Amino acid sequence: MSDNSARMRTIFRTKTSKALNHMEDPRDALDDSYEQQVKLLHQVRQAVAEVATAKKRIELQGEEMGARYGRLGAQALEAMEQGREDLARAALERRAGLEGQVGKLQAQHSSLQKQMSQLQEREHRLAEQIAAFRVEKETMKATYSASEAQVRANEAVAGIGANMNDIGASLDRARDRVAQMQARAQATDELLSSGALQDLTAAPDADIERQLAELASRSDIERQLKAMRAAGTDRASTTGAPSDSSDGWLGIGQAPTP
Repeated sequence: MSDNSARMRTIFRTKTSKALNHMEDPRDALDDSYEQQVKLLHQVRQAVAEVATAKKRIELQGEEMGARYGRLGAQALEAMEQGREDLARAALERRAGLEGQVGKLQAQHSSLQKQMSQLQEREHRLAEQIAAFRVEKETMKATYSASEAQVRANEAVAGIGANMNDIGASLDRARDRVAQMQARAQATDELLSSGALQDLTAAPDADIERQLAELASRSDIERQLKAMRAAGTDRASTTGAPSDSSDGWLGIGQAPTP
């Protein structure tokens, strides 16, 4: 991959990320709209309950007035039967005044009944709209999530995704560290072999002992060569060969008996 290509992908990824960050997530907007509609439906239902409560109060008050209206009529009849026309007139006058009050209650009851019917109709329609919106909302959210996943997958395949770039950078760093460690291991091996580095795990004065052992080995070889030259090839082979006994190997490397 050329430097220009890598630079273009980096620029494209940066601009894309900034654009996506400035964009409003439609899933959040859809959820907010749904919550607002649910709140509105709750308010409508609360209004229906309040109207129903007021209507019930009027009904109870109307029933009470109706019972009083009936009692006044019965009292008027009883007063006439007992020859008390004045009491009958008073009862009828009160009942007439009660009729006006009952008429007002009837008008209020009719108005509340109409209002409650309208609110119930709106509640029903709003509930249906919210149910339909919820289905559409979930469908749109699922579609957006699938498209978002597809975009990220395409970016990963194209190598413009932030995660893939991070993975590539990690691999490059790992390769560099492995190469550095291998070179360091080889360098330290060479330094230890040359004696430039001291083996801290070795015994004290081990380097002197090692050099003396090497000198002794070379001296022994020179001694054997000198003996071979002096005694001839046959004599050298006889002298240096181990015996045929089963424990002849014990004499290998031992100094010859004088």
